[in-house]
Amino acid sequence: MMREVVKIDVDLCNGCGQCVPNCHEGALQIIDGKARLISDLLCDGLGACIGHCPNGAITIEKRDADDYDEIKNKPFKHIHAMQQGHGGCPGSQEMRFKNVATQNAPTKVLTSSELCQWPVQLHLVNPMASYFQKADILIAADCTAFALGNFHSVYLKGKALAIACPKLDSNKQVYVEKIKAMISNALANTITVLIMEVPCCSGLLAMIQEAATQSGRKIPIKLVVVGIQGEIVKEEWT
Repeated sequence: MMREVVKIDVDLCNGCGQCVPNCHEGALQIIDGKARLISDLLCDGLGACIGHCPNGAITIEKRDADDYDEIKNKPFKHIHAMQQGHGGCPGSQEMRFKNVATQNAPTKVLTSSELCQWPVQLHLVNPMASYFQKADILIAADCTAFALGNFHSVYLKGKALAIACPKLDSNKQVYVEKIKAMISNALANTITVLIMEVPCCSGLLAMIQEAATQSGRKIPIKLVVVGIQGEIVKEEWT
């Protein structure tokens, strides 16, 4: 089937190995002094490894490749996790924690929704909709609204919204084209990208930056990284 997978330019690769621990699917290894994609089955096409290559040797190409399958990949990912000394992709690691902050909170607290439009899923929204015109736009990874207790009051208020999952959603090139249209055609004012601290979420920022570059229009982009217990790990203009 035709799908997106990583491509490595061996002439540019210096074998530094920085990409290997940042591919949490275990698809990359250093062989004969060069980074290699060891199996199409292991590559989810997200491209989280791209930003960790100092020489720009890794890109994404669309070609005929075996379909990525999370279940089929478990044996490979287990081997990779053992090699890297951790238990697998941090974004999929099972954890349980107690929310101390809400233990003594009232049982019912009504808060106002700041959502000003529908739909919100990036595949479904029209980038030329009236609510995106010259707007401050929030593009949020799906999990962020569940992690952030103040998602509506602090981050959504006054913004148009689009949500996406850079790991699980398909046809991510469509996302790039839609965000590009928001920037160049709808003349978006600013974009805030809200992602979780897990590695797979960084792909959302990469898509937005690619869209901004393709648009040829400079636009302020704010990155907010959310911890899995709802704390703000990083907040900065990129």
